[in-house]
Amino acid sequence: MEVMKLFYEGHIRGSTHVYLGQEATAVGACAALEEKDLITSTHRGHGHCIAKGGDPKKMMAEVLGRVTGYCKGKGGSMHIADFSKGMLGANGVVGGGIPIAVGAALASQYLNTGQIVLCFFGDGALNQGSFHEAANLAAIWKLPIVFLCENNLYALSTRVDYAFAISDLSQRALAYGFPGISVDGNDVLAVYEVVSQAAQRARKGEGPTLVVANSYRWEGHMVGDPMVYRTKEEVEQWKKKDPVKCFEKYLLDKGLLDEKEKERMHEETKKIIQEARDFALRSPEPPLEALYEDLYV
Repeated sequence: MEVMKLFYEGHIRGSTHVYLGQEATAVGACAALEEKDLITSTHRGHGHCIAKGGDPKKMMAEVLGRVTGYCKGKGGSMHIADFSKGMLGANGVVGGGIPIAVGAALASQYLNTGQIVLCFFGDGALNQGSFHEAANLAAIWKLPIVFLCENNLYALSTRVDYAFAISDLSQRALAYGFPGISVDGNDVLAVYEVVSQAAQRARKGEGPTLVVANSYRWEGHMVGDPMVYRTKEEVEQWKKKDPVKCFEKYLLDKGLLDEKEKERMHEETKKIIQEARDFALRSPEPPLEALYEDLYV
């Protein structure tokens, strides 16, 4: 929400893609990993960054193009990376992170580091050629990788039922000879359980798994998208499945959380976000001469 606010206040250049409505997938999946494990992300990677333990201040500074950001303000919201946390980077190319993830998994296998790779991508990327080539290599080499497709029902404005001849996207794994599992992407515990099993399989040398987390993005493809391709009623129906509120209710019903503790956590979260916003706005933009730094030719 804060990223959207900053965008409309004019602090973000270019486009930005928020993760509202899909929070349970990133949190459940990253909780199933060990600290040493790696992830690749998408252009909607703010949630993945936070879930993998990234610094909200550095993340927000990068979103605003400030020198204190993860990429010194040169990458923006679609190129956040934190190698210290095992986040190999967000990616502005649909499906662009998939070959990178397979390469990282091959390196892990070759060097015997014990790391697995969790590869986030959207339903649009599942139809990219990069996925088919990468999935085949991962299968024949039994690489330690979990392919995690976040099916939010739209590849930009194209509905998933228009772009696929199958209703269960996890069936795609059958063609490559590894398991495919669909899970409720709004249920953080369900995602955690499924990804944990896939991670154990990868860690034992049994190769990849395709996990399809079915969820919904509340906002458009990017901030400012007028969303003429779907109805307000559809969006409101999905908002009733808010993954954050559903998990809060689960914890309250089970007696694992009370209202006082819930409010404390809400206030703490607001403080973290406010501090990240203030840090980013106080930080300078990169100097002009920085254009010639960090170049590889």
